[in-house]
Amino acid sequence: MYAIIATGGKQYRVEEGRFVDVELLPQAEGEAVEFDQVLMVHDEEKLHVGSPILSGAKVTGMVLKLGKAKKVIIYKMRPKKHYRRKRGHRQPFMRVMIEKISL
Repeated sequence: MYAIIATGGKQYRVEEGRFVDVELLPQAEGEAVEFDQVLMVHDEEKLHVGSPILSGAKVTGMVLKLGKAKKVIIYKMRPKKHYRRKRGHRQPFMRVMIEKISL
């Protein structure tokens, strides 16, 4: 059984017993998190598709860790003008273990 959820402006394919890295949410490590924007659920015999969201469907999980992604370098340069700017950015993320997909 798997589901497609929407969180943080992105869509993720999730399965029970597996983890997924999503955009940072206000929960702390060890807390439960619930995703109610479920777009699609595929169980063993049927495919349930929402328009755009399935009513009554939920995906629950447990926050495993909070972290930051690899650094992305932003470099701006104007040739012959001695203008150079170098910045880095690390996007925060949350690793969630998916425990249950319910319709």
